[in-house]
Amino acid sequence: MMLKEPVLKILGKQYAPSTMVELKFGRYDLMFKTDDQGRPILLFMGTKAADGNIKGERYSRRLKIDDSGHVIKDHWEHKGKATP
Repeated sequence: MMLKEPVLKILGKQYAPSTMVELKFGRYDLMFKTDDQGRPILLFMGTKAADGNIKGERYSRRLKIDDSGHVIKDHWEHKGKATP
């Protein structure tokens, strides 16, 4: 399952550094972890269970930045099921 443009638009924003952010998007619950710059780097997308875990899919961001701060590579990789 590839991420679509509306979800990528949400993930393209800056958030609080080094936190877990929870959002509701359509019928999906999103939970993502941010890096020290506030960029989302780990995404869980699916349905939130009663225990707070997301049952669905897990994605990881491949982000490569050069010494001057320009983004060289930025894409999301599907890593499989989240909370089987």
